[in-house]
Amino acid sequence: MILNLLLLSQLDMTGNSQLSFRDTATFVQRQPFGGCVRLLPHRIWFCKKAVNRSGRSLGIDVLILFAVMALLLSRATAAVHPVPLEQNVDAKKCLECHEDKSKGKFVHSAIATGCLSCHEVRVNKDITRIKLITTTPQSLCLTCHTDKDAASLKGTVHPPAVRDCIKCHDPHTSDNKNQLLKPTSGEKGKNLCLDCHNQGVNVPEKGSRHAALDMGCETCHVTHKVGEKKKQEFDYHLTKAVPALCIDCHDVKDEALIKAHRGQPFATATCTQCHDPHQSAQPKLMQKFIHPPFADRTCEICHEPAKDGKVVLTNADTRALCATCHSDQVEKIDKAKVPHPGAQGECVACHNPHAGKTPGFLHPDPVSACLACHSEQADEFKKAHVHQPAFQQGCAICHEPHGGDNDHLLRTKKPDTICLECHGPDAEPPKKLEAEHLITILDGHVKLPEDYFIKNKAVVLPLKYGRGHPVDGHPVADVVDPSDITKLRAQINCMSCHQPHASAQPDLLVKDQANNAVFCSSCHKDLRRR
Repeated sequence: MILNLLLLSQLDMTGNSQLSFRDTATFVQRQPFGGCVRLLPHRIWFCKKAVNRSGRSLGIDVLILFAVMALLLSRATAAVHPVPLEQNVDAKKCLECHEDKSKGKFVHSAIATGCLSCHEVRVNKDITRIKLITTTPQSLCLTCHTDKDAASLKGTVHPPAVRDCIKCHDPHTSDNKNQLLKPTSGEKGKNLCLDCHNQGVNVPEKGSRHAALDMGCETCHVTHKVGEKKKQEFDYHLTKAVPALCIDCHDVKDEALIKAHRGQPFATATCTQCHDPHQSAQPKLMQKFIHPPFADRTCEICHEPAKDGKVVLTNADTRALCATCHSDQVEKIDKAKVPHPGAQGECVACHNPHAGKTPGFLHPDPVSACLACHSEQADEFKKAHVHQPAFQQGCAICHEPHGGDNDHLLRTKKPDTICLECHGPDAEPPKKLEAEHLITILDGHVKLPEDYFIKNKAVVLPLKYGRGHPVDGHPVADVVDPSDITKLRAQINCMSCHQPHASAQPDLLVKDQANNAVFCSSCHKDLRRR
């Protein structure tokens, strides 16, 4: 934002600049120096070389400006030391005043290597400044803790560990293990984790709270643990996989627990499919969405008494059993013009029959349920930039999971209709389902959390009459031949430029290409001659 403002300020002074910018969320404005100006995240497009009144390149002016700012910033980050020091001062001198940094219950092992292993003393005339030997605290930490470098780790990294070690750790000494700033147990204000997280803090009056929270977050979590994506153990940094983690405390032979589960075997079940591990608005830590027969405790509709420690259903054919209530879904699966092979098998292959975090009770979650079969998309998930709805919310936002009428099981005939439901300026506002704390899009066919568009800021494109992205006047839909409206001059839709799932580059451009003129020249051949 600072860059954009500075550039716009500089442009306003030049008078003759032909520089143009692009930001899909910003309205086009005509500037006093002529031409259209839009802000472009990540990069600047030069349509023509801009010069100032002295004839010097505008780009040079900008570079000079930022060089000066960088110099001033580097001086600002070096703290002025209250006592003048010699340039060749040693750690012993530091400890004369800062002895407290070397003593405590848990002392950082780096202290033993001396203060100057992390800090640098700069003396200019009578002013002494102290700074880190690296640009940022994070880069300094990684000189030793290379195994914590988020750039080299695969999987879900705890956000503070990506770039802010000292948000959790004291770099010198602490009363807490691993030099944590606070303990990982206790109430909000005293518990380090609760500075960011709210699990167990505001439990509804008739809800329930897991007693394990009082034992401390480290009982179940290892903050820096990472591994394969979409595996619960690694995504949530668990000490063990579920149910092994739960069984450490909850004895599967406990009579009260057996009775609560109606005598049905649960030792190998995924406990978190039915139970929230932190808190719930329901008794017994039940998940937000519960299958009605399970909620009503009418288990006998589906279950016979267990036999030899195994589940016995009232109908061995699980699809037929589900069809007794969900005949409409079975009919949709059987009559779909474009069938989904995965939906023609057992319902419980995708759905948990009891409860879940989301409508439909997909297990282990609405993304992984699909990736178990769709290996090509699973490979895409490994790319650097993923489309949030596809890999963090659920495939069923865009696709009909039980079969449909459109290619690729899309919910609409044209792909653009789906894209513009979130990114279009004329999209209908989501409808609220107050009782369920949900919203719906696509004529009520897709349910999302009520805060979905608050947490996920979708870029709204400044489109008008099918044009306006990625530059003013550029079409985003088929271009009709004005001399014969029954013919198309060019076929184009969102998929002409973008991938729907993921990309190795920002902006999800096709073939993992970077956002530059080379990409545009794949269609606009004349760019190659400029």
